[in-house]
Amino acid sequence: MRVAPLDKSLEPIFWEYVKRDVPNYFFFIYDWKYNRDETEVLLALEGDKIEGMMLIYRKSIVQLRGNRRAVEMLLEKLNLEKVELQAPEEYTQQIIRKYRPVMSQKLILMTLERGQENLQIKHLVVKLGVSDAERVAALMRSADPVYWGTVTAQQIVEGMKRASWFGIKVNGEIASIGSMLLTDWAGLIGVVATDKNYRRRGYATSVVSEIAKRILEKLPLAMIYVLGSNLPAIRVYEKVGFKQYRAYFFMKMGERR
Repeated sequence: MRVAPLDKSLEPIFWEYVKRDVPNYFFFIYDWKYNRDETEVLLALEGDKIEGMMLIYRKSIVQLRGNRRAVEMLLEKLNLEKVELQAPEEYTQQIIRKYRPVMSQKLILMTLERGQENLQIKHLVVKLGVSDAERVAALMRSADPVYWGTVTAQQIVEGMKRASWFGIKVNGEIASIGSMLLTDWAGLIGVVATDKNYRRRGYATSVVSEIAKRILEKLPLAMIYVLGSNLPAIRVYEKVGFKQYRAYFFMKMGERR
């Protein structure tokens, strides 16, 4: 088995491979198509057959896929001192032998196919714009200081160039938010968060339902990631029709041993 960087000559087998399992390879597809200047993909090859691959985005965010031998070979090629890393759960031990997790969790990918949705839109969900960016960032920082504690309004504004944001407003205040990223192959619900003063009112269910509705009007598949420990969120997504698709080891911050 050999490891080779993805280039034009290997693109045909790359595209054929990742399109077999779009949810599992969503960010490999997305970053290679839209963020190629900031993306490196390494392929583990047995002859001309792909056995695994590693995505490195902005020299800091890493995703690993493949069989055990391929993942081990790809990990040997990873020389970053600090990483955010996502890989199938079964490779947790290989990863933590090389990187010390500062923050890590189980991450669950959930999917919803057109025709399987159970939409429950009981509140008015509006599209948010640049003028809402500061309040969106503040809500995220408050909702989850560990993962979103450094989010800024400028980052939200930049993200709005590709993603759409929706929310529920109560007396002029943003109570619940969600983001939507549309591609040619699937739609991703990114952020979902509700102000702690407005929880247990069904707002998140309405926001997720509205975004899922918009995705499935255009595409056959909606996706969402959720931390395995966030049982209330998982229940909300299952209520709307999402099903658990795959589980990953997610290291928000890892340092080279």
